[in-house]
Amino acid sequence: MLHLSDDIHNQTAAWQKAGVTLPTYDIEAMRQATKRSPTWVHFGAGNLFRAVHAPIAQKLLDSGATDRGISVVESFDPAIIDQAYTPFDDRYLQVILKADGSMKTSLVASIAGAYPLGEDPKPLRDLRLVFRNPSLQMVTTTITEKGYALVDSQGRPLSWIAPEFEGGPDKAKSAIAAITALLLERYQAGALPLALVSTDNFSRNGERFGQVVRRMAEEWIKRGLAEKGFGDYLRDKNKITFPLTMIDRITPNPDAEVGRRLKALGIADAEPFRTRGGTAMAPYANTEETWYWVVEDDFPAGRPPLEKAGVYMADKDTVNAADQMKVTTCLNPLHTALAVFGMLLGYPTMSKTIADPDLKALVTRLGYVEGLPVVEDPGIFSPKEFLRQVIEIRVPNPGLPDTPARICADTSQKIPVRYGITISKYIRAKDLDTADLEAIPLIIAAWLRLLIGSDGNGTDDAGRPVKLSPDPRLEELQRILVDIPLNGSAKKKTLTTTIKSILADTSIFGTNLNATPLADKIETFLTAMCQGNGAVASTLHKAASAW
Repeated sequence: MLHLSDDIHNQTAAWQKAGVTLPTYDIEAMRQATKRSPTWVHFGAGNLFRAVHAPIAQKLLDSGATDRGISVVESFDPAIIDQAYTPFDDRYLQVILKADGSMKTSLVASIAGAYPLGEDPKPLRDLRLVFRNPSLQMVTTTITEKGYALVDSQGRPLSWIAPEFEGGPDKAKSAIAAITALLLERYQAGALPLALVSTDNFSRNGERFGQVVRRMAEEWIKRGLAEKGFGDYLRDKNKITFPLTMIDRITPNPDAEVGRRLKALGIADAEPFRTRGGTAMAPYANTEETWYWVVEDDFPAGRPPLEKAGVYMADKDTVNAADQMKVTTCLNPLHTALAVFGMLLGYPTMSKTIADPDLKALVTRLGYVEGLPVVEDPGIFSPKEFLRQVIEIRVPNPGLPDTPARICADTSQKIPVRYGITISKYIRAKDLDTADLEAIPLIIAAWLRLLIGSDGNGTDDAGRPVKLSPDPRLEELQRILVDIPLNGSAKKKTLTTTIKSILADTSIFGTNLNATPLADKIETFLTAMCQGNGAVASTLHKAASAW
């Protein structure tokens, strides 16, 4: 059996027989070169990093475009490093799942070092040296949108952030605090330049990244825990930049069936598991074939030649247009729509959801009819073709074991971008009318129907209990919706009163929906969906048939 930690170059024939592409560069030489002169550090050691960033670093190494790899840091769940990296010599298998059922497997070894930021202070000490090195050019992140939260809706520091505000760099535990502390090291080493590149999946991510890093620094400065010049350094665009990005690759949690197929090929390291922190990991990362990464080309310390690995380097307006296209119209809203209905209708995978003719009609209308009219063409690829690939190729891929439950996580945090921006564009546009929106209010109604229940549980369309995905506002929203009956006795007038406060919440929808024609449509759809078992499917079918 083959092991990732083996001397792979002494087993080339065996790996090739297993269908695994091996790196062509000298792994040890790469690690030594990176230790001397690091260029790229990434925060967030989960599966998206393994699907996009590390393979890009590998492609640059394989082509000879660089001799240095990528270093990865994990703060949210340090056990990822201990359990998914260290035992396998910081290597893993990238498994591309194709629509025809085949797999393309590569052994990725581009990770030059892995740093768990937990109780052991040594990794952070080692990172301080990395950030003091003039060779460092960029820091990327995949810490999810929640990782950027510092305060609650009332402006109060979150419970785990407050000690970092008060204690300064020495108390840094979260990703944002750790990054800010390491930037302080770089400032103290001579105010060296650096690009901080968020690759988290939300609009204008670079701007948000810059805001929260500067906010953390300001809290330290006003408490005398950092000098005023540090704040000036973070605002100097010749020194520190926060480029905008758009990143896209569907990356489900590791699938056990993929592990079984790898094991059948003679690969021993093929068991998915949960880390001590609860993260789904494996010695492999399964993902789709299609991917996009668009980056604003603003790097004051230089950068690796990312374009040689397929990355689109562009100006800010182009990146923003590409991001808006993906996040607000051509992918993410479709994903959420399918996931919400998928949980209600009992579909186990995303590919099964879009195989439902009514759900395909829903996302077709959502994308082509309601979304494309407000899309700005980024110019580097066609929004219409991007949308076609999503609906016809990417989501239907039966090889991708993606689930509605994964996509439904944190939906209350996603709706402002995935639907709220389109709604606001319709409100502002002289030639568009919110009264013409049908798919969006149907999806919002379905989301509210899914949340009806208590204690994190709901009821699907067949009357079966369903465990709802984590969401920071789940408890609050369920408390409002809990008394809505699902047995057919729901009356629109009563329901309208019940959900009025939710529809008025601009933090969810970006606007007060009660002041738009959408409120009545949502209330009508939701009332119809609460008329007993099968009501969700019949409401969806009636709407889809009218399109």
